[in-house]
Amino acid sequence: MRRSLVVLLALAVTFAFAGGASATAARPSRQGAPVAVLRANQSTNWFGYNQGALEPGKSLFHSITADWTVPTASQHKKGEDEFSSTWAGIGGGCVDASCVVTDNTLIQAGTEQDVVSGKAQYSAWWEIIPLPGITITNMTVAPGDHIHLDIHETLPEIWSITLKNVTRNQTFNQTVPYPSTYGSAEWINETPLILGTNAGFAALPNLSTTVFDGGTANGVNPHLTAAEEMQLVNGNTNKVYAVPSAPDSDTDGGALCAWATSCAVPSS
Repeated sequence: MRRSLVVLLALAVTFAFAGGASATAARPSRQGAPVAVLRANQSTNWFGYNQGALEPGKSLFHSITADWTVPTASQHKKGEDEFSSTWAGIGGGCVDASCVVTDNTLIQAGTEQDVVSGKAQYSAWWEIIPLPGITITNMTVAPGDHIHLDIHETLPEIWSITLKNVTRNQTFNQTVPYPSTYGSAEWINETPLILGTNAGFAALPNLSTTVFDGGTANGVNPHLTAAEEMQLVNGNTNKVYAVPSAPDSDTDGGALCAWATSCAVPSS
């Protein structure tokens, strides 16, 4: 019988504090969220790549991997705090190509690149929606670090999360119960929610180009397509201000460019 979500989330918190993580260390005022859809291929909080289980040839997602280089963050607008999350995960995105159906469950992990009081801050974290992100306190993160992520289901509704800073040979492992609906897989840069102030999604800092490569979904090459690209759009002006490139030549990754309307395809 399916256990209640309340019980599972309580267990997740218990496991988090046993795993070298803190809910308050570096992400106290912001939280990830499912995709906020403006229209197909455009969002007001995500940019990157989104595959849906209802796309032709796809199926429910039970595992995902990703490799990326931590981007450099700098202040885009003087006087404001700015936040960005680079991550991969299962759920939270568009289930079909037209983005009519979305998935409100989300298990994810990644890196944070923020500018607070004019200074760049970097960290690693994991998250299961609707809980807030859990900072990984025993991992150092800096621009240029090579990050590897593996999220997979080991038993029904039991998930393994491994986030490794390959550059520094630091690894975080977490096992957590979570009732995903398995509807989407993503490789994303996000403007997270600012909590407690009704401020909505965070302002985006300047970021150097983020390159995802070597990704898999359900253990195989995801074969990303142009139809799975997601642009970041200002919800007030409808202007695009951050975009992914076309997928790279072997379709297992691509580049993400902040404060841009085009993005060059990286080499594989």
